[in-house]
Amino acid sequence: MNVAVNKTPAELAYGGILLPHARMEDWRWTNLRVLIDRPYPPRLPVDARSEDVARLLKASPFTGVARARLVFVNGEFDAKHSTLPASGDIEFSLPARFAPASDEPIIAMNQRFATGGGYLRIKPHGNIDAPIEFVLIATEDVPRTIATRHVTEIGDGASATVIETHLGHGAYLSNTVTEIRLGEGARLDRVKAEIESAKAIHLSHAHMTLGRDAVLRDFTLTTGARVSRQNGTCEFRGQGADARISGSYLLSGKQHADTRLVVDHCVPHCISRELFKCVMDEDARGIFQGKVIVERDAQKTDGKQSSHALLLSSSAEFDAKPELEIYADDVVCGHGATSGNIDENHLFYLRSRGIPEARAKSMLIAAFVGEAFETISHDGVREALTDLAGNWLTSRRSGK
Repeated sequence: MNVAVNKTPAELAYGGILLPHARMEDWRWTNLRVLIDRPYPPRLPVDARSEDVARLLKASPFTGVARARLVFVNGEFDAKHSTLPASGDIEFSLPARFAPASDEPIIAMNQRFATGGGYLRIKPHGNIDAPIEFVLIATEDVPRTIATRHVTEIGDGASATVIETHLGHGAYLSNTVTEIRLGEGARLDRVKAEIESAKAIHLSHAHMTLGRDAVLRDFTLTTGARVSRQNGTCEFRGQGADARISGSYLLSGKQHADTRLVVDHCVPHCISRELFKCVMDEDARGIFQGKVIVERDAQKTDGKQSSHALLLSSSAEFDAKPELEIYADDVVCGHGATSGNIDENHLFYLRSRGIPEARAKSMLIAAFVGEAFETISHDGVREALTDLAGNWLTSRRSGK
């Protein structure tokens, strides 16, 4: 039976794509039919002012860390502000190689509106020590959709650190799809920092595939945008692979952040760990939906996931939905979720030693999320994010 559905103005602007709603299980906490409250038509081909781009670039916490920068402004590659990698082990080209069409809402929207993207490849056995940063900047002053698609491929036996930073000002919708492919024995340390405009909507989908003996260390910090929905899928396609995926929320006001992560063990003898440490203040709401699938032939799988929330106010909210879907019988798997307030005893201990309350809370927040930061192997990248987390509460309340 066909059921007529009245399309919202936003859906009409997206060419009839049905926006996810609360009756869809994976979107039960993030109803885009409500949260996308206006049309976000395709961006116009208007050049951004160079001073706006330079100002936003300075806002990246990795300014002093990344040696190479690939800058995309309003969906287009900006060669003027980019610093291309000098190593011969790196290949970079435009645009990214687009994957086949998909019915998944974020990917479908991206395919309809994507204006560009980059393809980054580390050649087999290449070892890139300095971090490479993708910087995605939005400078739109009117509601627009800015969509890009990127591909990162790490060749057999190669290794690299890749950062993905999202910055902007104005009320816009950012939609980014990222494909990540790790060859045999490859290693990727990936860090994503979502520091969008406070008026922005951030949608993203990262699809990661791991070959035999590949190693993935993936961390995402979510602290910008009024609405953020991030999907992640990780597929083990070769035995002996190891993936550690972690993340943190730093949310306040009425911010809404939802992460949907699916880890699919398709082959035996692989390890996965997922750890999310989330902080919510005022009326903010955080959601973590984590699912681990162990296929029938994926014996000797070792998979664990956990999510923990720190609620700084009585009106803050955290929803967790951990799932295990196991079809093999020789596995070690588990999951857990907790939420609670700041430990008053710890706070009293710090204040009794002369530390002001705001600073004491900041120290406890940094310590709480610090466990998730441990997957970041690059010292400079980890320290930059640790400083950001440590200053988050005081800088927010001071209006900076």
